Formats: sequence, structure tokens, C-alpha cells
Amino acid sequence: MSDSLLHKRFPALADTIPFARLGTAPTPIRPLEVGTTAPLWCKDDSGYGDGGWGGNKVRKLEWLLPEAHRRGARTILTVGGTGTNWGLATALYGREHGIDTALVLLDQPMDEHVREQLGRLEKSGATLHFAHTKRRARLTAPWLYLRHTHGRTRPYFLPVGGSSPIGALGYVEGAFELADQIAAGAMPEPSHLVTAVGSGGTAAGLALGLRLAGLTTRVVGVVVNDALPLDAPHIVRLAQRAERLLRSRGAQFEPTGLRPEDLTITRDWLGPGYGHPTPAAREAQALAAQDGLRLETVYTAKALAAVLHLDTADSFAAGPVLFLNTYGPR
Repeated sequence: MSDSLLHKRFPALADTIPFARLGTAPTPIRPLEVGTTAPLWCKDDSGYGDGGWGGNKVRKLEWLLPEAHRRGARTILTVGGTGTNWGLATALYGREHGIDTALVLLDQPMDEHVREQLGRLEKSGATLHFAHTKRRARLTAPWLYLRHTHGRTRPYFLPVGGSSPIGALGYVEGAFELADQIAAGAMPEPSHLVTAVGSGGTAAGLALGLRLAGLTTRVVGVVVNDALPLDAPHIVRLAQRAERLLRSRGAQFEPTGLRPEDLTITRDWLGPGYGHPTPAAREAQALAAQDGLRLETVYTAKALAAVLHLDTADSFAAGPVLFLNTYGPR
């Protein structure tokens, strides 16, 4: 029997949306001592994943890899930057589950981390296609789709970050996990949950999952990617698509009524663009390291920088605030 909390809440889904546990749950929650006014906690997903690569990408793959098998796909075709954590996680976990990965790679600022990551990608077994730009990726997409079609077996195409309605279920599950931890006394119910937003799937899943779990916690998304439309309406639309998916596969619940006004989305910490470190992110990264928390400057350090500067706002003052660490280094 599935050990998914989503399946336990909605048993009919066990027969229609398959799940494969890839990590050890629940992930730890602890206070952070980084000098904020409001009480600050961290749910640390960096260790989530039983091998290869960790973090929030693995939670998405727990639903996406079984869905690929359900569709009969032999290959996942997806997109990411040259330092993509999503692409690496897909390649490593896909290989363990009999699914090939083809990655369309777009240029991002090159630094030591991206060079190391590209080396890992080259060793991962994935087929790499260097499109360099979004325009070229769009132009070559039909050819790549045919290139990875085997007879009548088509590739399973996934958007950047795996942020599809199925992928968003990773953090619907994560929200249920958080609700159980709050009920068990791991922390008080947070007023706000802050996460980096690179493709929108994590924020969308959390927004939907928190509602379904009966929590009033507000999602705060810190946009770190300037190449995608990542405002509140787009993220809520993805959450709504995931909600419709659950209903179409057999889950019964009252409509959540999610609206863009129910999320806070900020682009103030993006800096020059995706992959460009900022002074505020480097400062947040250094403060987190003093508290034993490893962050990177593309996603998570920018999100924590927002927390450090927004915690004086009236809406944050009461707290507690929960920071979600989605980085999964290995």
C-alpha cells in the first residue's frame, strides 16, 4: 500500500495517480538563529532523496517517474539551465527507475558551481542538447520530440523544473507532511512559508496543499527566474490545474477557491537575472552557514535574503515564519 499522505487522505487516488517514495520523510524542522525579528524556522528538504541528488526536485519526481511509466514512456524530455538541479535529479533517479532522460540546456551565468554541475550532467547518462537560448529551444523542440520517439512510444515532455500539475503534487504532499509535523508539536503553525520560485511548481503545490490540509499559512514566493512568467496569477493557475487533476482522478473535496490574492510573490531579490548572485544573497548564504545551513546563490540564498529583509514588515511581525530549504546538494 502507498505511504503517500495524499493517497491516505484521498484513497481513490492510489489507483489513478501512482507514487514512488524516493526519500525519507518527514524532513526536519528546526529554529534558525539568523537575527530576524519574527521567530524563524526552517524545514530542510536538502537531505530529501535516497541517492543521487536531493531537495525539492525529488518530491516532484516521486509523482512524475511513476506517471512516465503509466504512460508507457521510455524517455523524459525536459529543459533547464546548464547548471540545472532539476535535470540532474531527473537523470539520476530516472536511470534508477528505467527511464532515460534527454535535457535541452539553456545558457546561464557560468561559475564554479555551474561548471561542476555540467560535469555531473555529462556523467549522468542523460542525452544533452545545448540549445543555448529559449528561441532556439522552441525552434528545435519538434525535432527533439521526434528524435526521442521510439516507434509508437513518445517521450514524456516536462516543463522547466517539472512544474506540471503532476509535478506540483510533490508539494501538496509536502504540505500534508508539514501539517502532520505541526499537529505533532514540531513547530507552531507558521503565518508565512517562504520559498524560492524558479518554475512555480513548489509554490503552487504548497498553496494548494496547505488549503487542503486545513492550514491558513500564506505562501511567500521569492522569484529567482526572469525567463518565465512567475506572478501570482500564473502560480495559482498551476495550482488550479493540479486541483482539477486531483478531482478528475477521483479525489473528492470542497473547492479551495484559491485566488492570486492568497499568495505573496516578490521579484525584489532577483538581481540582474537568473543565476546572477546578489550581495544580499551572499550575505544570507554566509549567515545561514553560521547556523549549519548550506544554501546556494541561485535559489535558496535569495529566498532567505527576502526573509531577512521582510521580517520587519507588519505581516511578518507576528510569525512564526517558515523558510523552506529546497537545495539538495550531494
